[in-house]
Amino acid sequence: MKIKKILNNNAVVVTDEGEEKIAIGSGLGFGKRKNDVIKPAKVEKLFVLNENEKLHQLLLRIPEEHFTIAEDIMKYAETHLDTPLNDHIRVQLADHISFAIEREQNGIQLKNALLHEIKVLYRQEFDIGLWAIRHINEEYGIGMPADEAAFIALYLHTMKMKGGDIHETVRQTSMVRDMVQVIKTELNISIDEADIAYERLVTHLQFALTRAKHYDSHVMDKEMFEMIRHKYNVSYQCAQKAAHKLYSLHGVELPEEELGYITLHIERLRSH
Repeated sequence: MKIKKILNNNAVVVTDEGEEKIAIGSGLGFGKRKNDVIKPAKVEKLFVLNENEKLHQLLLRIPEEHFTIAEDIMKYAETHLDTPLNDHIRVQLADHISFAIEREQNGIQLKNALLHEIKVLYRQEFDIGLWAIRHINEEYGIGMPADEAAFIALYLHTMKMKGGDIHETVRQTSMVRDMVQVIKTELNISIDEADIAYERLVTHLQFALTRAKHYDSHVMDKEMFEMIRHKYNVSYQCAQKAAHKLYSLHGVELPEEELGYITLHIERLRSH
């Protein structure tokens, strides 16, 4: 494995088995020159160059220390999620973290409109995001807010899935947020995020959307559905309005039986 180009102290382009690859490892490029031999044991990650041109461009564009801290976060995430992360999203996350550091250093903080839903839906990823911003804040002496931990959580959740798409993750989380907003408005209540009834509602809405996407009907007995619809009519009407909002904004239609289950979760919120 010979060096063809040094990108930074921790990343080099190498020739390996007749292919050009990007090799990443601590100090891999430090003090090295073109045609120097790299020991495979020192390589932590290896990417085929023609499949990872964006990674190549990213390594040339962002500060080396930003890429290093992004790798720290991804190693921590892989350990705590106990799963390898999708390489395509890996590049996007490194780019996002670099831009977030630059924004924070320039006094620009972005609010995450999906913060509350992310904390419930992706709890483990959000906890890793909190570790990530603490790590960044210690390294740079800045004060990234929890909103940024939620952005990182979205990437981490997407990276766990083969062929994951960050835009689809954001879209699905937005759909849950929109439905919850309708429910809060219709019931005229403020919802405690720590309330188990709220957590169950948000989690169920996510599963309902996944089932709708895959045409997997969560069938409820017709007689049971009619009983729920009449007994908890206020909550059922609220579920209907939330479903209508979902369809009007996102074009996703939930089956009636699904509204029965959502009605039960809404009723549990009302009775608190």
